[in-house]
Amino acid sequence: MAIGIKDKVAIIGMGCTRFGERWDAAAEDLILEAFMEAMEDAGIERREIDAAWLGTCFDEVNVGKSGIPLSQTLKLPNLPVTRVENFCATGTEAFRGACYAVAAGASRIALAVGVEKLKDTGYGGLPGFDTAMGVFQHFTLPNFTAPGAFALLATRYFAKYGIDPEEGKRALAKISSKSHRAGALNPRAHLRKPVTPEQVLKAPIIAWPLGLFDCCGVSDGAAAAIVTTPEIARSLRKDPVFVKALQIAATSGEEMLTTSWDGSYLKTTTEAAARAYAEAGIKNPRDELSILEVHDCFSITELVTYEDLGISPRGRAILDVNEGLFDLEGKIPCQSDGGLKCFGHPIGASGIRMIYEVVKQLQHKAGERQIPNPTLGLTHNLGGIPSFSVCSVSIFGL
Repeated sequence: MAIGIKDKVAIIGMGCTRFGERWDAAAEDLILEAFMEAMEDAGIERREIDAAWLGTCFDEVNVGKSGIPLSQTLKLPNLPVTRVENFCATGTEAFRGACYAVAAGASRIALAVGVEKLKDTGYGGLPGFDTAMGVFQHFTLPNFTAPGAFALLATRYFAKYGIDPEEGKRALAKISSKSHRAGALNPRAHLRKPVTPEQVLKAPIIAWPLGLFDCCGVSDGAAAAIVTTPEIARSLRKDPVFVKALQIAATSGEEMLTTSWDGSYLKTTTEAAARAYAEAGIKNPRDELSILEVHDCFSITELVTYEDLGISPRGRAILDVNEGLFDLEGKIPCQSDGGLKCFGHPIGASGIRMIYEVVKQLQHKAGERQIPNPTLGLTHNLGGIPSFSVCSVSIFGL
């Protein structure tokens, strides 16, 4: 039985650009911006990095294929550089490659960079999914939209637990308002204007019951992480953050092809979370975790994820939302940086951006957003739609 990589890999440097409409920068500029911050944070020389991973999703409208864009941009001297893609979990996939290389002894110090530049396409949403899913798109999901797919998750969840749709919408509005309030404190966020639950409820409907503020936008951005062994990390800094668990689950297809899944939750999240808790030795996530960064592409995703992660009992997450459990001042703050709602979703960068926030919180370097005495943080990076998804769950601690 695999024993995992708990405490075998440490983070020594993190970098994250300002996300948004970065007309001022090419993808290569964003890569460099995130990399330079990570290098300064780690306090190492470029020549000490011996392997790198690049995460981008829509290579057709971005930096192109292969690891060469990263190698050329950073002038990495003929190192092993690999480009990876795993839908919206791409950023964490790049981070996973770097961590596994260090844990296996194949690398001393490894770099993971995620980047996406989507605003240049001139299109309000993501590029066409036929570029990401190939012919499968035309056979199985010819008319799907991301808001539509997650709206079905909301209506199914409300129906299963007997929740009045208006009560459900009010809970979703509180989730979005909570994230925008935190994002207003973050100078790297794309959207920094607080919105009230009432404003969220009055916003135009995108796909009922999801309104404008229930949906994240697209943006440009990059993030970087530098990882190494615990021994090297302790020789470089006093506060390295250790990887406690790193799990990814991809659908086997049963959600769409059988009747075993009822459409009210994300099966991949439940599987990845269970494995991550086992790897990290966590018995009661509600009591042991200090902070969450989850994939809030839509407000309903965040609500359901509270339950899929085992934080809230099934059908009871709305009660926790209403009691402020996940507020910045709550017991388990969620999206202390503003999340996808305020950062947007430059796909390749989002997973590492989440890790950036958790690491800064654990190191007590989150500024106005700092929460008191965090010990364990979790990131949840989801790709695809409820019936067809890949999900990563990672846990970090000092």
